[in-house]
Amino acid sequence: MVIAKCGVGKVCAAVCAQTMIFHFGADTLINSGVAGALDTSLSIGDIVIATSLVQHDVDTSPLGDPVGYISELKKIEMPTSSALVDLAEKVAQKQNVRYHKGVIASGDCFVAAPETKQTIRQRFGAKACEMEGGAMAQVCQMNDVPFVVLRAISDTADDRASMDYPTFVAIAAEKMAKLVKEVLKEM
Repeated sequence: MVIAKCGVGKVCAAVCAQTMIFHFGADTLINSGVAGALDTSLSIGDIVIATSLVQHDVDTSPLGDPVGYISELKKIEMPTSSALVDLAEKVAQKQNVRYHKGVIASGDCFVAAPETKQTIRQRFGAKACEMEGGAMAQVCQMNDVPFVVLRAISDTADDRASMDYPTFVAIAAEKMAKLVKEVLKEM
């Protein structure tokens, strides 16, 4: 097992994921962290287990592609490993934490505007948004490596996000770390 802190943003996540695969021979990747809630049923501290990832800031629509389309993969949504999703769900149930499954949207911007939140939610049906998972998912798909992305909600991805995030990020990260430790024990 190798643990790495990739840093903020899609480039950092992609470099880290590719390094894990090439240098360490990783045959499975788990990406964890915090995210902003897009779905109004989510509360700060809830866990989101990604069933798929999208990159909301990929836009080749002037060429006729839908927003989010990744031409190298010929798709928008990158599905996670159902076995890893099931395992994360089992652990979340054991820990009696509130969790949700669904699409997580990634982009190289901190979402803190209601209009942006609404656009991403409507376009992709995403439950949460963050800045790394989609890039890691793309690297895993390109290398045929199973993966899952797990996020704890740290903010509401709207005009309160810049106040909520600093207050709740440590609490959300601690909750996420506890979940990931148990997932690893079960693997």
